Amino acid sequence: MPRGRDKRDPMGVLIKVCGINGVEAADAAVRTGADFAGLVFYKKSPRNLGPDQAHALAQRLRGRARLVVLVADASDEEIGAAVKAVEPDFIQFHGGESPERVADARTRYGAGVIKAIPLADESDFAGVARYEDAADMLLFDAKTADGAERPGGHGAAFDWQLLRRRKFSKPWLLAGGLNAQNVARAIQSCGAPGVDVSSGVESAPGIKSAQMIGDFVAAARAAHHTESPA
Repeated sequence: MPRGRDKRDPMGVLIKVCGINGVEAADAAVRTGADFAGLVFYKKSPRNLGPDQAHALAQRLRGRARLVVLVADASDEEIGAAVKAVEPDFIQFHGGESPERVADARTRYGAGVIKAIPLADESDFAGVARYEDAADMLLFDAKTADGAERPGGHGAAFDWQLLRRRKFSKPWLLAGGLNAQNVARAIQSCGAPGVDVSSGVESAPGIKSAQMIGDFVAAARAAHHTESPA
C-alpha cells in the first residue's frame, strides 16, 4: 500500500520520475527528493530496460525511493521477470489491462498496483470506479492516438480541467506533457496530489537530464498545493 507523504512536507505533492534508465538519472531523482522511481519494461519504449540493468538500478535506488515497474499489456511471464529483477513496491499497468487483471496482479505479486487511465474527454471516466476497487493508486495520462506505438511517454498533455472537482477513493498522479515550466500550473489547475514525469525531463527521447529532473522536482515541490476545488 502507498506510504504517507514526504515527511518534509506533509501536504506536499508526490513526485514520480519514470523511465529511469541510467545511474545519473537514478541519483538525480533521489538527490532531489522524488518519491517514486519508475523502471520501464516495454520493448517499444526508448526507456526500456533489460532485467540485469533494471536489477542494478533497483539496487541503487532501493530504500531511497519507492520502486515502480511499468508494463503495458504484458504476459504473466513478462511481469514475473520484471518483478523478479526489481522487487518493486508497485507495478504500474499502462496498457488496456482489465480491472480483473490488475486485481489479480495485486494478489499474485505482493506489490502495490498503479493503473494508468488515458483521458481525452469526460466519457473516459466511465470505467474509473472499477479500477479504484482493483488498484492502490491511479495515474491519469493523455490518451494516445489510435495506432500509436506505445501508450505513454509521448510528452502530450490533456485538459487538466477534466480532473477539477473530481474525487477518487484512491491516491492519484497526474501525467502527460508535464515539465518544470508547467507542473505548478497543472497542480493548481486540478488539485493533483501527485505528478509523474518522463519525457519532460529528457534532452532527447530516452535521455534523462539530471538538471531537468532537479528543476522539475523543485518546481513541483514549490507549487502551492490545494485539494481539488469543491
